[in-house]
Amino acid sequence: MCVTHTYSFGMTTHLETKFEIKSWDEKPYRELPDGRKFTEARVALAAAGPGIEGEATFEALMYYAADGTSTYVTLMHVVGRLGDREGSFVLSGTGTYDGTQARGESTVVPGSGTGELAGLRGTAVSVSTHADYPFMPLTLDYEIG
Repeated sequence: MCVTHTYSFGMTTHLETKFEIKSWDEKPYRELPDGRKFTEARVALAAAGPGIEGEATFEALMYYAADGTSTYVTLMHVVGRLGDREGSFVLSGTGTYDGTQARGESTVVPGSGTGELAGLRGTAVSVSTHADYPFMPLTLDYEIG
């Protein structure tokens, strides 16, 4: 079940939602003898609920330390409806995994909004644990115009 909360403060909209992880394909491209590794992940997501509908894909490059913690960079392409507007946009982000919790912070790539989402700007935060699976919580603060 997707739980969504939307709040508007002036021209900024605050949206708390979840994306369902439909697939996660992660492969190492460099593995070091001491247990460190570099991986690439391709992920398909689906969102539905008040405030957001549609699909998203993201690619991540990740570095894992020997203890299993990681640092990563992502690009996420979202296509669908945000509020009452339809289009697409891209989020660019960075994050960490401390062995228990993944925390990522992203920014809408300037000029990436299409259709009725042209001019979109904002930030997103995702904080999740294995207990959230198969969902990825996402908080988005955005403005259009």
